[in-house]
Amino acid sequence: MSEKSLESKAADRQRWAELVLVSPTGKILGKLPPVAAGTPWWPEVESVVRAVRQHYDIDVTVLRLLAADRPRPPGGRVTYLAEVASPVEVEACDVVLDEQPLRAAYARPGGPAAELQWAFGILAAHGLSVAGLPVQVRTWNLSSLWRIPLEEKVVWLKSVPRFFAHEGELLAALGSGPHLPVLLGHGARRILLREIPGEDLYDASLAQRCGMIDVLVDLQHRWSEQVPKLLGLGLPDWRGPALRVAIESAFARTLPELGRAAVEVLESFIAGLDHRLAELATCGLPDTLVHGDFHAGNVRGGPDRLTLLDWADAGVGHPLLDQAAFLDRSPEAERPRLEAHWERSWRAAFPASNPSRARELLAPVAAARQAVTYCRFLDGIEPSEHPYHRADPAEWFNRTAKILTQNGMSSSEGAEVSS
Repeated sequence: MSEKSLESKAADRQRWAELVLVSPTGKILGKLPPVAAGTPWWPEVESVVRAVRQHYDIDVTVLRLLAADRPRPPGGRVTYLAEVASPVEVEACDVVLDEQPLRAAYARPGGPAAELQWAFGILAAHGLSVAGLPVQVRTWNLSSLWRIPLEEKVVWLKSVPRFFAHEGELLAALGSGPHLPVLLGHGARRILLREIPGEDLYDASLAQRCGMIDVLVDLQHRWSEQVPKLLGLGLPDWRGPALRVAIESAFARTLPELGRAAVEVLESFIAGLDHRLAELATCGLPDTLVHGDFHAGNVRGGPDRLTLLDWADAGVGHPLLDQAAFLDRSPEAERPRLEAHWERSWRAAFPASNPSRARELLAPVAAARQAVTYCRFLDGIEPSEHPYHRADPAEWFNRTAKILTQNGMSSSEGAEVSS
């Protein structure tokens, strides 16, 4: 790629953040001229807060997305609503703020302060003292994340919307095993976690990725006999019958966004879904805990320790629902060895099982399950946040059709479906 092309690509990913400021009571104060954010990703607000402080000497707390000049992330000009503790001199603006029933508590004026006060109470109960100003790291429709400094360590405050309310209860139920986050407190869609030593393992080695599979399979094996307990915690049900109904519903609402060739493939897939799921059940792997967003970036640690993070997306269903996303984000050259390791792990747990056949049957189902998940997000967030996920259900149904086409049609027909 030429230097000019690289510069153009970098400019296309640049994010400019414009802030509309409100008081803690919600009174509109005005707006700030845009600042260049350090990353293109809309939910990442730590760099936005830092840039506003550097340029305007104003401390802000970002509440939520108001608008963007692009249909989806990353980059572009993004307008956020942000709170300031005291009045400041800013440009006048004619923004009108509405009220939305699906708005998260942390996205309202005064909301982040309430979340932090809850965390401070939990810390005090543990005999821990805050040693500096909390840092807002991320906020969007799926979570709010703060880093709170203590003496020689930090803790993490995570707040989530109602459809992720099970995360705290799930972590409490999973307990304090060697591969799980340490939960200091949870409740009211909030969790407070100890800092996990090490680093996020996006660039994990093959040995580390195999270790991640072992951690997940061990958890899933142990919880396969406690499905009623998991469902009682509020985890979504992705078992065969419930998942079939959810896929049919998501497909019906996404139908206008799909091409004719994809629709034909998907209609055939849905018509045969009961048969596919019945055959899947004969492969000998039980329904159990599904992480829901299992990939190396959601594992933290080092050579000798792996901790599996971010359980908000968890559900109950076939354990290999977690396989496709993990392999998709692993180096292509490593995927055959990772698949083989996964198969050996499940055969060791259930010697009569057929994980290889289960993987083949489940591949399009797992992709369609992603479409179901994004429809669920869209149903649970306010309209201004829809750009984060609006295109995702159609994208995942197109991927489902592509998988089916590659497995059962000629390559030329597959190209037609994906176009």
